[in-house]
Amino acid sequence: MQWNLRMRAAQTGIWKSTEMRRRLAEAGLEISAGKMSALWTGTPTSIRLDDLDVICSVLGCTPADLLLCEPEKVAARRPQQTNTASGSSSTLSPQLGRHTSIPPA
Repeated sequence: MQWNLRMRAAQTGIWKSTEMRRRLAEAGLEISAGKMSALWTGTPTSIRLDDLDVICSVLGCTPADLLLCEPEKVAARRPQQTNTASGSSSTLSPQLGRHTSIPPA
């Protein structure tokens, strides 16, 4: 996910984190200078849904405007599939029928 707070804030005329922090405070969300700096300059590892709701209200947007999907990064994390001698990929297929293995002792 890409955190898009600064771009969305700029689209609404907010260019500085101090201005964003002031507007959030007016909306009832008091954020420390350190936390505001972290939200402004980087991607948060977590964010409270109540805080996200206030941020969206101040910016006039939805969470989808702030959190941008990056499917290419998801695809890059998938393990590479190797081909077997027959040319098909090595995927596991479910075995139907009775389970015949013996449970561990």
